[in-house]
Amino acid sequence: MTTDLFQTTPAGAAAVAIPVPLAARMRPTSFDEYVGQTHIVGPGKLLRRAIEADRLTSVILYGPPGTGKTGLAQIIAAATKSHVEWLNATSAGVAELREVLKRAKERARADGRRTLLFLDEIHRFNKTQQDVLMPDVEQGNPIMIGATTFNPFFALVPALLSRSLVCELKPLTEEEVVTVLQRALQDSKRGLGAMKIKAHQEALQHLARVSDGDARRALNALEVAALTTPANGQGVVEITQATTEESIQRKAVVYDRDGDAHYDTISAFIKSMRGSDPHAALYWLAKMLHAGEDPRFIARRIVICASEDVGNAEPQALVLAVAALHASEFVGLPECRIPLAQAAVYVSCAPKSNAAYLGIEKAMQDVAQGRTLEVPQHLKDASYKGAKRLGRGEEYKYAHDYQDHHVKQEYVPTATRYYEPTELGFEKTIKQWLRHLEQDKPKQLSGNTPTK
Repeated sequence: MTTDLFQTTPAGAAAVAIPVPLAARMRPTSFDEYVGQTHIVGPGKLLRRAIEADRLTSVILYGPPGTGKTGLAQIIAAATKSHVEWLNATSAGVAELREVLKRAKERARADGRRTLLFLDEIHRFNKTQQDVLMPDVEQGNPIMIGATTFNPFFALVPALLSRSLVCELKPLTEEEVVTVLQRALQDSKRGLGAMKIKAHQEALQHLARVSDGDARRALNALEVAALTTPANGQGVVEITQATTEESIQRKAVVYDRDGDAHYDTISAFIKSMRGSDPHAALYWLAKMLHAGEDPRFIARRIVICASEDVGNAEPQALVLAVAALHASEFVGLPECRIPLAQAAVYVSCAPKSNAAYLGIEKAMQDVAQGRTLEVPQHLKDASYKGAKRLGRGEEYKYAHDYQDHHVKQEYVPTATRYYEPTELGFEKTIKQWLRHLEQDKPKQLSGNTPTK
């Protein structure tokens, strides 16, 4: 069963005074009321031109909660001459979806009207449900407006994406959230303007700051503050910063373990360690742990960073990172935050070298591009019977029979250099040692050379 996008009372039912939240009441009805997202709906932008000309094709609105996805859909619905239907992908099934598509076709045949289908939480649709949409969306009826907090390039099938304009909505700035709050305080019809409210500027700024660009959350907190704060002797509800701190309570971390925030935050964490900023690394680590991220996932990324970005400039970084991984599995939360922090700080502060990483990447590229070299005869396995008859291992020089436990011989039939150590940390010592071996002419010592 579909629901009208703006219906508050079921059809045929008696009107019931159900309070509509301030955030829902303050949804914009025109671009004049819409705040933010100027990169996609500012004057002259493609999406705005298409909406105003009623030439809109299917759109995916993608962004964090409270950034104006539903508000933009409401503006589109007001501007379009199409019939509007609404489905929430968390509860709608294939049968209900087919009914909407059937009605859209009948409506088009009867009076030529197109249907605008607003699909909230579209990422909840499975592949089958998305496939059901595609033929009709491709024909332009219905015009689909999908809203999602998930990156559509991860959550939606490519065929549906290719038929849609993907628009990313950004979190609102603090100034934009303050603007939304001030409008709600001034609007006497839909907002709180009918009440005598004195909101301190620092209180509104606090709401804007802790809402993380989520206008809905800021409006909900403002409404709680306004409705629960007793009026003073003059009948004025005074909203101070202390009031808003109480109304919004603890700051919610915007983080989804399967979505953008998951990948973006771990990316920031790794790049902070690579960039030698332990303060930033600890912050992103705290955010992930606070949001419920699996500590083993975090530990594995520290291990990778310790090898890829620190490498042999500080070999102990990998040892400590692996120890933190084992500690996370052994002790669990909340205590494992301590070894994770220790490892993250150590990796952040260690000298950096990606020489080993670059070396294996270069070697892998050579192999992949066809430079598969045969093992030199003297290096082949000579431990089995008949190996000598095949010439295996002949003229192999056993390194430990020579001074410095090193002897020059061909180990790979190419002069390509894959590992280029840096001058940082322990790798400087490695570089000096390799230079010594290249220049040295070691003498053969007496020894017992293995036959392998």
